[in-house]
Amino acid sequence: MIRFLADASLRDAIVSGCFRREPAIDFLSANDANLAGVPDPEVLALAAAEARILVTSDLKTMPRHFGEFLQAGGDSAGVFLVKQHTPVADVIEALLLVWAASDADEWKNRILEIPEP
Repeated sequence: MIRFLADASLRDAIVSGCFRREPAIDFLSANDANLAGVPDPEVLALAAAEARILVTSDLKTMPRHFGEFLQAGGDSAGVFLVKQHTPVADVIEALLLVWAASDADEWKNRILEIPEP
């Protein structure tokens, strides 16, 4: 089962749009997880502890922190990077496709941009 966690950099419209299209999706918003101001390593640890793929628009620091997390022996459900200017509908479509048509093991310890360029 695919589960997502949005970090504070991700647009709220992406999470709410996913819920509008698929109410059964398991997508924890940054607001519901109280992630405002939480450092990247702690966000990664929370996502890992809850077996959630982290969805972030933090393309500057998150990739480095993700690498450090894995090097330190961390185990992650994965990280999806979303560019800020990517159309919301495209991101929603990509997330729903991952949720509906893939297995959580496919994303384990991987970081990638969605939708793929």
